[in-house]
Amino acid sequence: MKIAFPTFYLTLLITGLLPVFVSSNSFADSDCTDSLDCKSSWLQLNANDNKHVFRYGDDYKNFLDLARTELSFVAEAKKMARLAGFEALQTDSPMTAGARYYAINRDRTIALMVIGETPMTEGVRVVGAHIDSPRLELKARPVYEKEGFALFQTQFHGGIKTYQWTNLPLELTGRVDRKDGSTVYLNLGMNDDDPIFIIPDMSPHTDRGYSNKKVSDQVKHEELDPIAGQRPIATDKDVADQVLAFLKSEHGITRADLVSAELALTPALKSRDVGFDRALIAAYGQDDRLGAYAALRAVMELEKPAQTAIAYLVDNEEVGNVNNTGAKSTFFTTLIASLMSAQNSSTYEELALRRALAASEMISIDVNPGINPKNPAGYEKSNGPKLGYGVNLKMYGQGFSANSEFTARIRRLLDDAAIPWQTTTYKVGQRGGGTIGGEFSRLDMEVIDFGVPVLSIHTPMSISSKVDVYHLYRACTEFLGNAR
Repeated sequence: MKIAFPTFYLTLLITGLLPVFVSSNSFADSDCTDSLDCKSSWLQLNANDNKHVFRYGDDYKNFLDLARTELSFVAEAKKMARLAGFEALQTDSPMTAGARYYAINRDRTIALMVIGETPMTEGVRVVGAHIDSPRLELKARPVYEKEGFALFQTQFHGGIKTYQWTNLPLELTGRVDRKDGSTVYLNLGMNDDDPIFIIPDMSPHTDRGYSNKKVSDQVKHEELDPIAGQRPIATDKDVADQVLAFLKSEHGITRADLVSAELALTPALKSRDVGFDRALIAAYGQDDRLGAYAALRAVMELEKPAQTAIAYLVDNEEVGNVNNTGAKSTFFTTLIASLMSAQNSSTYEELALRRALAASEMISIDVNPGINPKNPAGYEKSNGPKLGYGVNLKMYGQGFSANSEFTARIRRLLDDAAIPWQTTTYKVGQRGGGTIGGEFSRLDMEVIDFGVPVLSIHTPMSISSKVDVYHLYRACTEFLGNAR
């Protein structure tokens, strides 16, 4: 579809701050008819395909640098959605085919919907992903003084390797909600003139005995406290008072306000190309804003799908899909119920909702570790995912895989569109990680887990292949646009 951008956003397009919608159908001419026999996906591209892959990669990097946490992801996704003609879902929104709506759950989860031609009682198509990533978070009373430094007390969100967060420039981002109902947003660290925050490591001159510890023991989680300040403001006050005074004078934030705050520390590093050929992307938060961005872009390309298409982008997967903004929340079923009631309120009932969910299909996306050149032994290679070889069908076994008939339909969809794919299975007994998929299969939906192989997952900078990222977007577009 063509999108009319206001002048302000045209300026953003020119400066590379706003994603551009591109698509290509030339992959259908590929000679690769069975992905199991394919070589690297790069070898299937012509010159025009390469342009689309690299342009999508640039859009994706620009988005990642703006969408640092679930809060900023939802804010940026809402901007994009409104530009693409999506409107906020209302109780009386017409359910005409092609209508475009978004719904936001507490600023931390967003769903984008394009209404289909068939009744929702016949099921919907969903691409889901999570938008939270491993990070540090400030505790409720975060500022303290030690050895003349003001430090932040932190805790962690998701699995991290603690030593990777020392000597790293950190951005402070998030919101502070005051008891008068107002909200203050903080974003400090990504702009060149912003201060950064940093966790100092030991120098080799003073760490005798310290460096002999196991890597996992060198930096404890309670030691991940970054420097917030160092200059005292008076002889009778410590440095922590200076930090609190700054927050009060510059942002109107008191010590008590920090109790009702959600402030995160993320790497203050912009997304970058990797290697002479620029085939790879290094960026923070690709787990799993990579999948979420693909779903976001895909649903925006649809005009009148046969079945209602939904991109469902959700919070808190890294900590178990918890809370009322995680995948375990009833927000999704309430959303489907609302759409069904708006489409035909006279026939809506609980049994109809359950049958609609049972008739629905979903791709649950989450990245997975790719075969690493430093240590390829985590997989047996015939089922190990390689960067540059396409999207992954996650085949867990032990009752966790999609059933074979749904997997076969997904294979056909990908092969018909010449989208390269590969399988992913850990070595027996070496399975780890979770997705949002299980929360939706419990609703009796057909769910399959997709992924893209990524190196250095859960580290401050993970690495993906531009061609895999682009093919995932194409797979989402094909799935959402094709009825069962």
